[in-house]
Amino acid sequence: MTWSETDVASLASISEKIVIDVREEDEYVSGHIPGAINIPLSVFAESFVEIPHAATVFIACQVGGRSARACEFVSQQSEYSSTQFVNVTGGTGAWILEGYDIVVGNQPS
Repeated sequence: MTWSETDVASLASISEKIVIDVREEDEYVSGHIPGAINIPLSVFAESFVEIPHAATVFIACQVGGRSARACEFVSQQSEYSSTQFVNVTGGTGAWILEGYDIVVGNQPS
């Protein structure tokens, strides 16, 4: 299975989306993409089953490295064979630099 990449402008243009933020909890709490669910990369291998089953799932981190590793891992899991995983290049850092709204705190929205 494979995964793909997109930029924050493309992500922002999608109204209904599932976003997984793989940054650590303190990073997530300080500001994240609205609606993003936090599953830190440090516990991702044990917790990826929390990812909703959907046609497409976007994975973000601060700049795109950790999220690429998460995409690589989860795209190889048989229970997600019908899900397309998409790495958000530039991550939350680019999201903020582009001026998109963020959510502060430990809740997705």
